[in-house]
Amino acid sequence: MIRSTTPTQRQELGDLVRSARERLLPSDIGLSLGGRRRTPGLRREEVAQLAGVSVTWYTWLEQGREMSVSPQALARLAAALRLGRAERAYMFGLAAKRDPEQAESETDHVPPAMLACVDIIASPAYVLDRSWTVLGWNAHAERLFLGWLDQPGDRNLLRYIFLHPTAPSLIRDYDNRARRVVAEFRADVSAHISDPAIYRLIDELSARSEPFKRCWHERIVLEREGGERTFDHPDDGYLCFEQVSFALAGHPDLKLAVLVPIRSEAAPR
Repeated sequence: MIRSTTPTQRQELGDLVRSARERLLPSDIGLSLGGRRRTPGLRREEVAQLAGVSVTWYTWLEQGREMSVSPQALARLAAALRLGRAERAYMFGLAAKRDPEQAESETDHVPPAMLACVDIIASPAYVLDRSWTVLGWNAHAERLFLGWLDQPGDRNLLRYIFLHPTAPSLIRDYDNRARRVVAEFRADVSAHISDPAIYRLIDELSARSEPFKRCWHERIVLEREGGERTFDHPDDGYLCFEQVSFALAGHPDLKLAVLVPIRSEAAPR
């Protein structure tokens, strides 16, 4: 359903597809003008036929109504309207749906400029993909996250938190942080719920970690946010940071996390 979106989003989505329809000419899809047309561009009936949807469905979409919308129907509509890459991404974003034609491999590559940005940040920083696997990090993050970024091995944040023996002693208030991480991950992967890689990760963690399984089945959903992150580092002692996260333009599945130091006094008892 598009009920998870706001009326403003639904109206913007309707205006977007209407505008795209009106820009297309009958000749663009191999139709003759066939006399005078009452509307600029294509008729709603023509777009509906091209997209393989009903006229009523398409009309309601243009009107911004609450209705059922599948990613597959949106993909056919994007092709019928000949939307460009940016327009297509915008349409799926407005509908709060994941584009089924967005390949899993799209997040495997981190733009060199983003890696360069991570390297010059003067505090721990790293880049996560949609499954929360780190694709790039700096020396500060490598020093902080013992057992995760300082040695070869798996780079997934959830596997580190729930499977690595170092995590519970490094992360302060471990139980609450781990529980919140699962709730934030559930919210974050809602757009990729059909991704087989996500399912495999969840199944693996549920089988290997009883705490993860318990947290996952609680079905708590929380928006990923910044806030205080504290650690008990074996070499550097008590560390406190403010976490700030950013999405990369043109790469919505990549997230840059930066841990900004905010305190250096002794750890609270």
